[in-house]
Amino acid sequence: MEGGRNWTLSVAIPASILANVATADQRTALPGRIARALAIFSVDEIIVFDDSPLSSRPAQTDTSVYTGDVDPCHFLTHIFSYLEAPPFMRKALFGLHPNLRMTAMLPSLETPHHPNPNQWIPYREGVTVAGRTKSGGGTIVEVGMEKPVEIDEKIPPKTRVTLKMPDDESETPECVHPDAPRTEGGYYWGYNVRRCASLSAVFTECPYESGYDLSIGTSERGNPASQVFPYSKRVNFTHLLMVFGGPRGLEYAAMNDAELDKMGIKGPRTKELFDHWVDVLPNQGSKTIRTDEAVYIALSTLRHVWDSS
Repeated sequence: MEGGRNWTLSVAIPASILANVATADQRTALPGRIARALAIFSVDEIIVFDDSPLSSRPAQTDTSVYTGDVDPCHFLTHIFSYLEAPPFMRKALFGLHPNLRMTAMLPSLETPHHPNPNQWIPYREGVTVAGRTKSGGGTIVEVGMEKPVEIDEKIPPKTRVTLKMPDDESETPECVHPDAPRTEGGYYWGYNVRRCASLSAVFTECPYESGYDLSIGTSERGNPASQVFPYSKRVNFTHLLMVFGGPRGLEYAAMNDAELDKMGIKGPRTKELFDHWVDVLPNQGSKTIRTDEAVYIALSTLRHVWDSS
């Protein structure tokens, strides 16, 4: 793949997507379906935000126990992070946890940073391991190949690193920024996971210095996607954010956001948070569309906004 990609695509979903999920296996399967959508459509960031009433949130959660029924934000970010990590490094980075006891049922993402051992690509994700290198300095890194590699930097064990692999096997791999495979090589390199305490924090805690310059709120009360983003319309952006509501919509998230309440943004005014308020499937046949379904529909419907091929 030639050339890099500087623009990014972010998706935000509310923790309330687990509100009507009754069993542990269903709670595990739901983020698995969403993670597959993120991988298929090359989404760079997923944000899980808390849209529950402030009065119902626990003061503190013991995250060493199963959190699917007590702290959905933690549970979802845990599963999303686990799925995004290359399989060979999951044991080192995540260990045993009650949230992960059903991960055997989760789908494989099959992204470029989850390569086969014998597949060569210019970049690799790795996890550092304890041990003495041949040179006596540097660090040993497991990269999912038949043998680990050595790097010059001294890095503590169980640290995830991104490496640029040399064409000459006698040379040492180079530690690079985690975004380098995307910005320099043009590869889709998985998604970052971010947790937010509210809908407004999705915007105010944005990791990009210039923020999101194109934001889309999805709602059945929005304008039809074909009108907002016709195929003939060119859209320029650097960081695109698409936000989904839960069973009670984005208005419910705004209602439970203290900062938005101060600003008087709630109910019909929720759409003021976004550059565009979009209905991705007008005239839907079912009374409801689940968030995991809406993610697939929206990414399919609006893909031409960021991909002109």
